[in-house]
Amino acid sequence: MGKEKTIYKTKEKMKRSEIGEFLHRLADKITEGRVDLGEGESGLLLQLPESLKFEVEVEDKEKKKGTRHKLELELKWYDDAPEEERTPEQGTP
Repeated sequence: MGKEKTIYKTKEKMKRSEIGEFLHRLADKITEGRVDLGEGESGLLLQLPESLKFEVEVEDKEKKKGTRHKLELELKWYDDAPEEERTPEQGTP
């Protein structure tokens, strides 16, 4: 088993309306099966299969400033996994 490696990450403070616009554009790209993140040499292009695993997670953590809330949306898939190795959640291409 290999170690997980981060190949792209971004973090910035945005207004709720800006995040909504970003997520709408991202949703359109996911529907098309082709997601491009960033620009130039630091950019990343993802080719998505027809079936993916989708997870939604909400966490609360008590901090000095109060309760910090976190909403995570996560997509998972394998590149070219043979059909017999796919789980029911992965589906078939």
